[in-house]
Amino acid sequence: MPHFTGSQSEIWYEEEGPENAPRLVWVGGGGARGRDWQRFQTPHFAKAYRNLVFDNRGIGQTRCNAPMPWPIESFARDLAELTAGICGGPAIFIGSSLGSAIVQQLCIDRPDLVKCAIVMGTGAWSTGWGWDYQEAEIEFRRRGGKLDGMMGVTHYAAMLYPARALGDRELWPKLKALLLEWIEDGDNEESLVPQWDASLRFDQREALPGVKVPVHVIAFAEDVEAPPQDGEELARLIPGARFHLLEGMGHGSWYGHAHEEINAVIEGIVREVG
Repeated sequence: MPHFTGSQSEIWYEEEGPENAPRLVWVGGGGARGRDWQRFQTPHFAKAYRNLVFDNRGIGQTRCNAPMPWPIESFARDLAELTAGICGGPAIFIGSSLGSAIVQQLCIDRPDLVKCAIVMGTGAWSTGWGWDYQEAEIEFRRRGGKLDGMMGVTHYAAMLYPARALGDRELWPKLKALLLEWIEDGDNEESLVPQWDASLRFDQREALPGVKVPVHVIAFAEDVEAPPQDGEELARLIPGARFHLLEGMGHGSWYGHAHEEINAVIEGIVREVG
């Protein structure tokens, strides 16, 4: 598998789709690998777009030897270097959760690389219950705690999916299998502290009013990790940003729950950008 050598990281990446097609860059959240986008997202876009997925520092096949903690600016630097080296020009970026914060930082630091940004399940900073939740889990890990097997599955499912998805007797076994596969590969255990610490500490409120690139903020009405009001605040801070509220969805609904509906929203935005 190919790797890109950046100033601090050896970044694993993979591309699919026509070489001369418009570029989509998919940026994963905490605990997510680049290949996770290849299950429900990139197949939908592969015929008409060139899709770039990659592992952020701290997870999967990407390696970073820089001392921790890693601020959100360091994740965005990796993304900027990868994009400049592989895409050769501005691209459309799609992020989720921590990945959205990374894309937002890219819009601040390297707007020349951004044709449009689509950020999901996000805010301008970490606050409220979400801050306490992340801080508690980081401390739990630092004390040697683990969340594996079905304990990990049920813990994260409650944060990722809305009640109707969890209570759906046909859907839940499928979601359970997806999450169990994710838990059992162990990536989340290794990545949680270095990645979640960045997600916990970032605050972009002062810089976001200076963003000049097109930004679309997608919020999920039943998202407990990034409540819709966080997305609303983010959209207010960015000049010209457009806010989209998707009903009946949670933080992880893009993964095995409502991906077809979410893909359609993303595709509509991408087509509008051209």
